[in-house]
Amino acid sequence: MRVFVAGASGVIGVRLVPLLVADGHEVAGLTRSPGKAEHLRALGAEPVVCDVFDLDALSRAVASFAPDVVLHQLTDLPDAVARVPEMMAANARIRREGTRNLLAAAVGLERFVAQSVAWEIPGDGGIAVEEHERAVLDAGGVVVRYGRFYGPGTYHEVELPRPPRVHVDDAARRTLPLLSAPSGIVVVADGTR
Repeated sequence: MRVFVAGASGVIGVRLVPLLVADGHEVAGLTRSPGKAEHLRALGAEPVVCDVFDLDALSRAVASFAPDVVLHQLTDLPDAVARVPEMMAANARIRREGTRNLLAAAVGLERFVAQSVAWEIPGDGGIAVEEHERAVLDAGGVVVRYGRFYGPGTYHEVELPRPPRVHVDDAARRTLPLLSAPSGIVVVADGTR
């Protein structure tokens, strides 16, 4: 299967790419950062440097790779957890406009799998999550509601976050079968299967 991973250089994307490659898939890894392209190539992906907010460039990139499935793992979150509140608007924009653009670029594909969250987010961030999920489901896609990530490279490397939560490596592993799941919502968190 040809898999286009949007957000391939993110905390879960860098785990998904080698798992997909090891499973025999051909992978394109989307990042907006040119400095991350070589790392994606080393993981086994064909790097695609593109801004998800540039619909024309994104559409060309997706069409050029001709994927069987688009795996949406995009977020716009800072490296430091203390900065999350100030980045909420940027993350809401990814959920709204980024999702809309990815769906438009993937028009005609039968498979679209998108990251979401398994907990409530207050205010506009929560509204953006609802809009994002509705758009994915309306397009016949799969919404993956992850618990709060913990493990290396996450905000919770040492201490466990409050539930729902999931080790980021387990989240990546449990995402692979969802490439062929029917449309709907799947929760990926500790204690769920």
